[in-house]
Amino acid sequence: MNDLTVSVVIVSRGRPDALRRCLTGVSQLQYPAFEVVVVADPAGVDAVQAAGFADDLKVVPFDQPNISAARNLGIGQAAGEIIAFIDDDAVPEPQWLRHLVQPASRSEVAAMGGYVRGRNGISFQWRARSLDPLGEAQELDLHPHQPTVLHPPKGLAIKTEGTNMAFRRDVLVALGGFDPAFHYFLDETDLNMRLARAGHATAIVPLAEVHHGFAANALRGPDRVPRDLFDIGASWAVFQRKHIDPSRHAEQWARLRRSERHRLLRYLVSGPLEPAQLRRLMKRLDQGYAEGKVRDLTAARIAMHPQVPFARFPAVPRRSAVIATRPYRLRRDRQIAADRVRNGEIISLICLSLTARFHWVSFEPEGLWLQRGGIFGKSDRDMLVFSAFSRMSRLKREQNRVASQRGLREE
Repeated sequence: MNDLTVSVVIVSRGRPDALRRCLTGVSQLQYPAFEVVVVADPAGVDAVQAAGFADDLKVVPFDQPNISAARNLGIGQAAGEIIAFIDDDAVPEPQWLRHLVQPASRSEVAAMGGYVRGRNGISFQWRARSLDPLGEAQELDLHPHQPTVLHPPKGLAIKTEGTNMAFRRDVLVALGGFDPAFHYFLDETDLNMRLARAGHATAIVPLAEVHHGFAANALRGPDRVPRDLFDIGASWAVFQRKHIDPSRHAEQWARLRRSERHRLLRYLVSGPLEPAQLRRLMKRLDQGYAEGKVRDLTAARIAMHPQVPFARFPAVPRRSAVIATRPYRLRRDRQIAADRVRNGEIISLICLSLTARFHWVSFEPEGLWLQRGGIFGKSDRDMLVFSAFSRMSRLKREQNRVASQRGLREE
């Protein structure tokens, strides 16, 4: 078992409900020694207090729209040997930290990144990616279950996703943490490039999974339609100044700008965006890019030693179990599942209907994992639209599919 201490840092601004849900998931983590640092605005601090988590966390008040500065405050408070990051609109699988931190037993590994599932709890938003010399992500084909340690060639880097990544604390401090010039977007990409330049290896850990919901914020709506592109433009300008030869700036920006416009056009065609909004968003993108060209680049200063001692989260070993149900019994069995969660178990409630409906997984407010779908339906992208199963064989398949992430016994 890996005995490294871990600090889990969560930055939250404007999403108190999402933060409460995230903390409920974090409270079920099965790892022997971790602490939780929450950097939050007043609404987030109030949510922590109301949910009864305050005494178990390090809470840092911060109410500025700068995720890099917020993360640096979290690093300053973090006393773990490893610092892991998860977004407030994400929920970790119970075995997340065990898998994510395992490659740190190898001394050359400074960074670790896991896989991210999307809103339906099935499809992946992000898996393994590298970064080309322009900071643009490219898919990697790695082993689907085993961790892979990568030493990127000169000029390239390994991508970690901001909502599912971890680093050695001493390496983060030595590199100056996150660059506050990146208020939002490309903050971890910049760090990935600096890690690679310093010669550090990154491990990609497929079974270290979090579920990411893309909750609304000041920059995007609940339907993921952009509300403002200023910070995206600004961050690209800052990134170019730091990492890309000036002779390539104009060509890359023209291509990136076209890509953003095409993304907005898709929303225009599908309905949630109006022509006037498209013009406004593109104007804001250009304004951000212009501002990023002159934005101050100042290195963050983070103390080598944490400001406060390690505050172990009072997590306890939990038994993980599956409850099988059917649609007509779901309400009753959901209550049973919620009661068992309150009694200290990790519960996966799997509701199978006699259909070929696509499966959906969600972490519910009661703290249980709910999976719904048809006995014959898809629960991963490699399956057929219709697959022949008995109810028992399908239940066994779904239990085995999440066994490593959720601490279940495979059958």
